[in-house]
Amino acid sequence: MSDHSTLTELSFTVSGHVSRPTAETYEAVADPDQLSQYFTTGGARGRLESGADVTWDFADFPGAFPVTVVAAEQPHRIVIEWAGTATTSESGTTTTTFEFEPVDDDTRTRVTITESSWQPTNEGATSAFGNCQGWTGMLAALKVWVEHGINLRDGFYK
Repeated sequence: MSDHSTLTELSFTVSGHVSRPTAETYEAVADPDQLSQYFTTGGARGRLESGADVTWDFADFPGAFPVTVVAAEQPHRIVIEWAGTATTSESGTTTTTFEFEPVDDDTRTRVTITESSWQPTNEGATSAFGNCQGWTGMLAALKVWVEHGINLRDGFYK
């Protein structure tokens, strides 16, 4: 029997392992000074805490992006909203969830990033795939930053 359900929204999930404890890995995302070293290379303003409005700036993409922190449950989960293209939300935002799971007696952390709320259209797919690439790069950059102190993003996009 075939499934006749209609696709109503696009989303994706990416994940990877960081060889550092959960609290340290969470802090590398929540702390704007650390985030600015490997991801928001134009600067992050504001800590990722519940209810906070912060700004992310990227040296290799124009403009600063406002980010709203929907929830922050240290050291396990951060949920943010930010503007997207061709989204399904009335506010024109997408929702991104970072989950931090201890692995191997908390010597490693499984980081999972899920983003959702794009229209199932060509424009929505283009936006979702672009962000999927961005979050995959962020995970790789997070890993090499916290494990080795290397800024992987430097010169990657430009």
